[in-house]
Amino acid sequence: MHSSLTRRGVARAASALALAGLAAASLAACSGSAAAGGTSSIPKASAQVATSAAAFGGMKGLVAAAEAEGHLNVITLPPSWANYGKIIAGFEKKYPGITITSQTPNGSSADEVAAIKSQGSGSNAPDVVDIGTAVLDANTDLFTPYKVASWNDIPTADKDPNGLWYYDYTGLMSIGYDSSKVAAPTKLDDLLGSGYKGKVAIKGDPTQANEAASAVYLAAVQDGGSADDIQPGIDFFGKLKKAGNFISVLPTQATVNSGQTPVVIQWSFNNVAWGAAGGSSGNPNWKTVILPGTAIGSYYNQSISKTAPHPAAARLWEEYLYSPEVQNLYLAAGAYPAELAAMQKAGTVDTATLKSVGEPPSNLVQLTADQAGKAADLLKSGWSKAVG
Repeated sequence: MHSSLTRRGVARAASALALAGLAAASLAACSGSAAAGGTSSIPKASAQVATSAAAFGGMKGLVAAAEAEGHLNVITLPPSWANYGKIIAGFEKKYPGITITSQTPNGSSADEVAAIKSQGSGSNAPDVVDIGTAVLDANTDLFTPYKVASWNDIPTADKDPNGLWYYDYTGLMSIGYDSSKVAAPTKLDDLLGSGYKGKVAIKGDPTQANEAASAVYLAAVQDGGSADDIQPGIDFFGKLKKAGNFISVLPTQATVNSGQTPVVIQWSFNNVAWGAAGGSSGNPNWKTVILPGTAIGSYYNQSISKTAPHPAAARLWEEYLYSPEVQNLYLAAGAYPAELAAMQKAGTVDTATLKSVGEPPSNLVQLTADQAGKAADLLKSGWSKAVG
């Protein structure tokens, strides 16, 4: 359990982010000799408790074991989220013998946990999760330790000392808006105005989804609250609902393009991806605003299911995510990777991308695990009363 560790993080996205394109690069690991669906040299029971690649005899053995399994199940990873479309494609290109099944792409952290609990070790059960802190903290018994080869490049406070979880990336809470439909908000209270009636959405239920909860945290710190007191954030959404401006619609690229959700409070990397940076699928009128004053960030966590049906592939996936190539792909989406400081020191960060995204800010608030837990309790008791 990691409730006592401080949740440090860095995040920033400018409203005029010009994100550099970054091609998915291959992971520098030896390819194994086992064919997909073949026989691994390590029993599944051993793979499920392996805490490093050394348990497979090194990376070559891990690759062979993963290719023998032939499959990997991921969950709640939309292609536009933190560059996961390119990341998944890069993994399958590097390891063509492993097929990725991406489940419930628009789901929440709670959906990840529910899938593991309901499916256990079934063939369709999630192997790995990309999960918010509060939900992870309440379900640590579902996960198993593993330390990637670049373990020392992840800051000490950003990982469980035994390898049960580790930060992957963070964004910054931002307001995305369709500039052809609404005026640019310059402060939180602008969203209470008549010009935003029936137009403001967040990414799901704050009692279930970390991104939605973080929108409430942003409202709290922008409206007299703090990480220790998110009640002002709940109260703000109550006022937003009373004004007729808050809508209970799950926003997606499609709802943005159709005009159903002209204003969305969500992570900076998602708002940026839904605009011009999204290419032909994006909305050229979609802009991103980072409100002045206190900012909210929140690292997501990687962890491996204790009952993963493809335990070797799950571990190979983590090795892939924490390679410089994929950490740079996170960065290219405007999501600051956990290994950024180490990559800057080693010279492996994509400097052009970092320049376009900007250096991480110093005025970032990130809830500790204890604060997130208390905030979750308050949301459970007060959210439906405020917006119901």
